[in-house]
Amino acid sequence: MASGAPLMVVDGAGVVVDWSRHAEELLGHPAVEVVGHPATRLVRPAPEASGHAVGHELVALCHRSGRAVEADLRVRPWLRKDGSVAWAVFQGAADENKVSGVGTTVLEALFTQAPVAMYVLDPTLRITACNPAAQAMSYEVPERIVGGRLSDVYDYPASDEMQSILHGVLDGGADRAACFYAGKASEAGCAARVSVFRLEDRRGAVQGVAALMLDVTQREQAAARSRVVDAARERVGRTLDLAAICQDLVDALVPGFADVAVVEVVEAVVHGQDPPPGPLGRDVPLRRAAFRRSGGEQQVQAHPIGDVRSLPYPTTYTQALTDLKPCVVALDDETPWLAADPARARVIRESGVRALLAVPLTLRGAVLGLLSLYRTKRGDAFEEEEVGLAMDLAAHTAVCLDNARRFAREYTIAATIQRHVLAPCRPSQTGVQTAHLLVPGARGAGSCFDALHLPGGRIALVIGEVAGQGIHAASTMGQVRTAVQTLAALDLEPDELLARLNDTATSLARERAALPADDPLRRQPLTATCVYAIYDPLDRTCSLARAGHPPPVLVHPDGTTEILDLPNGPPLGSADGAPFAKTTLSLTRGSVLAFYTTALASALASNGSTDLDSFRRMLVPGERPLQDICDDIAKRFDSGAPTGDAVLLLARAGDFPADQVASWDFDSRPETVGQARARTRRRLDTWGVDDETAFTTELIVSELVTNAIRYGAPPVQLRLIKDRTLTCEVHDNSPSAPHLRHARTVDEGGRGLFISAQLSENWGVRYTSDTGGKTVWTDQILPDQAPAADNASRDAP
Repeated sequence: MASGAPLMVVDGAGVVVDWSRHAEELLGHPAVEVVGHPATRLVRPAPEASGHAVGHELVALCHRSGRAVEADLRVRPWLRKDGSVAWAVFQGAADENKVSGVGTTVLEALFTQAPVAMYVLDPTLRITACNPAAQAMSYEVPERIVGGRLSDVYDYPASDEMQSILHGVLDGGADRAACFYAGKASEAGCAARVSVFRLEDRRGAVQGVAALMLDVTQREQAAARSRVVDAARERVGRTLDLAAICQDLVDALVPGFADVAVVEVVEAVVHGQDPPPGPLGRDVPLRRAAFRRSGGEQQVQAHPIGDVRSLPYPTTYTQALTDLKPCVVALDDETPWLAADPARARVIRESGVRALLAVPLTLRGAVLGLLSLYRTKRGDAFEEEEVGLAMDLAAHTAVCLDNARRFAREYTIAATIQRHVLAPCRPSQTGVQTAHLLVPGARGAGSCFDALHLPGGRIALVIGEVAGQGIHAASTMGQVRTAVQTLAALDLEPDELLARLNDTATSLARERAALPADDPLRRQPLTATCVYAIYDPLDRTCSLARAGHPPPVLVHPDGTTEILDLPNGPPLGSADGAPFAKTTLSLTRGSVLAFYTTALASALASNGSTDLDSFRRMLVPGERPLQDICDDIAKRFDSGAPTGDAVLLLARAGDFPADQVASWDFDSRPETVGQARARTRRRLDTWGVDDETAFTTELIVSELVTNAIRYGAPPVQLRLIKDRTLTCEVHDNSPSAPHLRHARTVDEGGRGLFISAQLSENWGVRYTSDTGGKTVWTDQILPDQAPAADNASRDAP
């Protein structure tokens, strides 16, 4: 093409009026030698000139040295500054004629044969021409395209952006390229890569713009589906809930990858059992775990979620589970295997499904389930690359399902251990009512609680948590609870019991730290929390101590609540040696003590309130039956299990019947023993105790009072308590502990405590911190004693 500036400018008389620097370099003539002289002195025809294009002249220019310089000259009218018209002489390439011909041929081939849609737009951005590829891409004939705008041919969601690009290129901007989704109301839309550039004539005048559109629908769909699968891989497996994993999978794949997705899981896997090895047997049942269909239409499916059945044979589904390979099939009304599964066949026909991809969910040769993907658009088949993506996602999902299965199995075992080591429904006892609620947590099995009957009509209330989850937490919880029961039988005060319990937990922690290095339990520290309380209904006092556990809530009879201010000791298993402190308080008749775990309070928090605010409100009014309180709180967990074990233990303070207690003070004289026996006999007759039990009780009282007089310190007190058992208590002010001896044949004494132990169901010694004395007690089983009302309790499933 000609250069931008002319070599020379010649007026109408053929005289050179302007000489360029390029002409001076080309021919060697300075401007003073040329300007004002006829141009014919410089130009003469070249003898070999022939076949040149119209408007061109191949000539020989005369160099100052006398040699000829061939040049292809182009002459155009030239408007001078003074308004006169002259002729401008431009230099063109010697082979421009040849190149121009090739360019025209290439342009015609591109316009008529290239698969790229081409549109030519005038300065008003109306279409003036289009190629056959454009007609095929837009599904329109030229008569309906020419004269319109691109927005008339394609429905661009980003039409404003497209118009901005067209105007920008037309007004002098650089060439632009962008990717748009182009849709037609009558046909399926497509994704197009659009390139826009400006059209100019030889003089640089703007003639319009050209738009090239390349259909990249399949490429964009493949990229989009790949992104969907990548997102699904990140989304699936964030939980250990098997149903949630399956639902996350179908939610991630629909509608980006498929129009319908179904996940079915082997029923044994749902219950935490080992998956069967492949190929899967025909009679193995599968549970429909998740379903999702695109669009807002009714979610019609062959079988509801939760349905359990084996797959009909032979079908594409059974083939995938037999070969353990994905199966891709095109579906229509004539597909032969649909007759084997009428329910699915009906839904497939009604939904207009065109393609099916069945991918087995396998792990190490075992079958966990099946992923079925459907597409409803005609011709939208599953490509080989998409099958590979589905297989990768299925492998990832299988690992997640297996993790959920293992967790479910461990959780089931842990829950079973917890259920067997926790207390059964213990009956309430005279002077105190109890009830409890247990909601097993999604990740917990390390909580324990108990209500232990102590001599003297007292009751021990205990609640605690062991750090961790699963089988190890459940087994550790069983060890701690056994230790609590053993120590409670020694009738220790709450602070003393927690100190001994901490020694046990510390010993268990040392054993855990000594495990082999590859044992994962070794890296889990053993810590536990606990609250231990003893309530005495005879004087309505309660002694409490805690080790790192939340303090109980006290509900007063007037409806007010308070969180007890108890000194907090270190968690069990701590080796810092910090002491535990005991707090003793008097309770009003009808007061309710609520012991709870952290998970319970957290699960009940609502409406921005703190954890304990909602919990305290649910305990009021406290005069309701304890079972009703437990029921109301249990309803809060209908939507799902809490994170940890939610445990609630309630105890309502009551009075012990005065006519069921008898107490006497004696001095330290020998005849006191006879008086004690006589009073005991009269009281037992009043209570209607049978003669055999009364005789045995007289003998026990005689031995215990004798020992108190002989070895103890005055005053001596005898107390009889008739409840589920008959309790004899002898108190003196000596701190010396009695010892059970096996007297020899020739010994005259030493048999009193041994006889008492043999005649009673249980016996023990309780020390009194206030007076420094001790109480020796025995328990006897009363024949034909009717049990008290059963303990109200509720274990949520």
